[in-house]
Amino acid sequence: MRRTLLPGRRVVPDILHFSSNEFLALSLTRNLIFDLQKQFTVYLVLESAIQGRQTMRRLAPNLCLVIVLAASSFSAHADENKSGGSSASLVPRARIECSLKRKPGEPLDPPSTAAIPHAESFVASEHFKEDITPTAPVKIAWLGATFARRFAVKVEAADDTPLQTHVLNNPSNSGQILGELGARAESKLADIWCLLRLQANGESGALQTSSAPNLFFVRDGAGDLGVVDALWGGAGWEIGASPVGNQRAWTSGTRVFSH
Repeated sequence: MRRTLLPGRRVVPDILHFSSNEFLALSLTRNLIFDLQKQFTVYLVLESAIQGRQTMRRLAPNLCLVIVLAASSFSAHADENKSGGSSASLVPRARIECSLKRKPGEPLDPPSTAAIPHAESFVASEHFKEDITPTAPVKIAWLGATFARRFAVKVEAADDTPLQTHVLNNPSNSGQILGELGARAESKLADIWCLLRLQANGESGALQTSSAPNLFFVRDGAGDLGVVDALWGGAGWEIGASPVGNQRAWTSGTRVFSH
């Protein structure tokens, strides 16, 4: 039905007579609809401008439905991100070789190096000792009790096996890192000592000397796999150990060594 225009008067559409609460509901509903995932697109149909009042009154239950759908969408998105964050996300870096058998100064192809000449076996207790004197072969400021009990008693064969370095992109516990490395995760105490000898006083090298630790997965004297971490503390190296099942999260930037 058409309206008759009277002189000096303008026709104000019925929709402009909505209350402020009705406009707020419409605005919130529209924003929520646009924020939804595509699979939760909701269509609201206004029957006509003339029936605007009845339509706006019906928005209250629809608004509740939109909020429920939005919450479901956001929850699904969060679960997807959570499951995707379970990976340790190790980034491979340089592959290095450190020899315990060659004489110092003996020519090798870079980046190979010699730390201990002609070693037949590696006795951990003869090398890993707290000593920060100027004559120490490696300045070690602290040895953890777990390391001393589980690893210092070990004797290993000294062999030349290249090491692969990795950088941890996401905070992860030892189990997650181990799961990503798989069978190649294990290294030896001899590998750690060889690298320490090259950076005995905290020099630059394969091991990090910042606040980020260096991680190794090593079998202890009983044959159980454990985690050994080496951190430069300023006065010397700090060597600790922990079980593989420990839930401690290693920080991003941690350097991980494997075979």
